[in-house]
Amino acid sequence: MVTGDASYIKRINRSLIISEIVKHRMISRADLSKAINLTRATISAQVADLLEEGLIIETQLEHNTVGRKPIMLSINGQAGYALGIDLDYGQISFTLSDLLGIPVTSAAIELNTTDYSEILALLIKQINQYKAEFSESRYGIIGVAVAIHGLVGKDETIHFVPRFKWKDIQLKNDLENKIDLNVFVENNANLSAYAERVFFHHDTENLLCATLYSGIGLGMMINNQPFKGHDGFAGEIGHMIVVPEGKQCSCGNKGCWELYSSESSLFSYLTEKKQVSHLTYKQIQQWLDDGDQEVAELMKQALYYLSIGLNNLINIYNPEVLVLDSELLRMNPASLEIVKNHLHSSVSHYRKLAISSIGKESSILGACALAIKHFLDVPILNLAHERE
Repeated sequence: MVTGDASYIKRINRSLIISEIVKHRMISRADLSKAINLTRATISAQVADLLEEGLIIETQLEHNTVGRKPIMLSINGQAGYALGIDLDYGQISFTLSDLLGIPVTSAAIELNTTDYSEILALLIKQINQYKAEFSESRYGIIGVAVAIHGLVGKDETIHFVPRFKWKDIQLKNDLENKIDLNVFVENNANLSAYAERVFFHHDTENLLCATLYSGIGLGMMINNQPFKGHDGFAGEIGHMIVVPEGKQCSCGNKGCWELYSSESSLFSYLTEKKQVSHLTYKQIQQWLDDGDQEVAELMKQALYYLSIGLNNLINIYNPEVLVLDSELLRMNPASLEIVKNHLHSSVSHYRKLAISSIGKESSILGACALAIKHFLDVPILNLAHERE
């Protein structure tokens, strides 16, 4: 019989209990015992500790049946707060959520520099302001997670951010040395995939999320774990070649997928073709509504090339769920059927193709969820999105 250290077993049991409470939102001790097959004595001892720590709360459930009113356990959302940061070219976005992943406050700051030292100072200032503002809660800020639009290694080193021209940046260490909080640094597409799994697709172990904004990135959840590849660089799928000897890409290759299907490529083309500065989604929608044939044909072509890339992804990964994160697709939900109609290979298998309902908030909400996961020390989270 294999035995383990008592403290290790206690930690595992604690993780199981917290995970189940998060999953059910509210659950009784008796149902908790049945769900994870632990004795009531073990449940009672662990629950007592969690109550004392302020991580969970008790609620007496009101009902009309005869008998004792059940006492329900739930996570104390206000015990602490997670800070998610989306560090993008031209803007830094901040979202603070409670321990249930519910956003409490959000803000965005215009970024007029790419200088690392200036951006680091700005991040430190903003984080310390949040830290001071929420210091009266039991655990204050429980962690900070930063979404990076570039290559992030398994050790959380930022190896390359194309639009900032950053190489081998130690943002995690630099922040932790100044703010005295746990900091996590992750690629934005990985965090988008994590958010989709955590907030919506709870029954999915294998999920892909393709983000189509400034390029095309791919976040992958395989067996409920982020898939990052050997160095952590997996998911740079925008540089998959879909048109041999096609358009020249900044990566050095020709015919990369993101040159044909990303929103940035479409925006660049229309900005030049239509001679419009500060092009917006609303303007593109207006052109489509007005029956502009050139814009309609461009969208049709983008969906065609999108389908080519998706067909490759499906054949490689055989995902349960494939989520497309694109504002243009959300504006035109009929686009999803057009894409599906292009996926007619007899060997392509997936359970569900969906447009993200979270949108551009996905990476920052994924950042909040990542910080919560580490704080609660659980393998996976099942949180309810506020729009549900």
